Amino acid sequence: MSEDHLPPLREVIARHGLAAKKALGQNFLFDLNLTRRIARAAAPLDGGTVIEIGPGPGGLTRALLLEGASRLVVIERDARAIAALEEIAAAFPGRLTIIEGDALEADYEALAEGGPAKIVANLPYNIATPLLVGWLSAKAWPPFFASLTLMFQKEVAERIAARPGGKDFGRLSVLSQYRCTARKLFDVNRSAFTPPPKVTSSIVQLVPRASPLPACRLNVLERVTAAAFGQRRKMLRASLKSLVPEPEAMLATLGINPEARAEQIEVEAFARIAAHLG
Repeated sequence: MSEDHLPPLREVIARHGLAAKKALGQNFLFDLNLTRRIARAAAPLDGGTVIEIGPGPGGLTRALLLEGASRLVVIERDARAIAALEEIAAAFPGRLTIIEGDALEADYEALAEGGPAKIVANLPYNIATPLLVGWLSAKAWPPFFASLTLMFQKEVAERIAARPGGKDFGRLSVLSQYRCTARKLFDVNRSAFTPPPKVTSSIVQLVPRASPLPACRLNVLERVTAAAFGQRRKMLRASLKSLVPEPEAMLATLGINPEARAEQIEVEAFARIAAHLG
């Protein structure tokens, strides 16, 4: 199957009245070289389930199928896009399943059909972080996904992949890297989209750790990072007082510098604090 079997995306958008809606966080990608680059970043795509969120007219959808996705499930909230996606499904018989609904409410474990699935998506900006946090907070671990290859606003992508020592390192960095390895792959210029967003975007890839290190309860880790980064200009011996009466003694026991600030602490150290607190 080649792209020649399908009409150009601009023609599809015009025919189906698919002008991007700001309320849905829509910014469409037309460049097939770019969408295939994103698809290749998640390869191999055959042999399991691939899930795409917010496909719109199907630019990335086409690329995922052309790059070998044998079972692709797309979740689209915009009813206007369904007919355009059905045209793609007809061109790739038996390989594309279309779900009209809200990605925030989907049962991803069921969609993965025993998984693990790969999620590849140009995420709508307005739901990107809540979706990621939901996936990272899965109770079962290893989770239903083998990898997440996702587009975010560049500043969010840099927070996800940030290492200790810089201003981008924060709560989202710790949560992401406690449960996964995370790296930013490449930037996507705003001119690649229709309509162009106001910001540059970036592709990030997250791969689950076989076992988070060291093991701790996720809700406790979230409390620790909320306290530490909520007062990030303070030293840990002060910022953690809301969690423990004498944080300095606890930190000394754990081998963590009580005079360090939150952005200077490794993910593993945050996990040790959370494990200690129960």
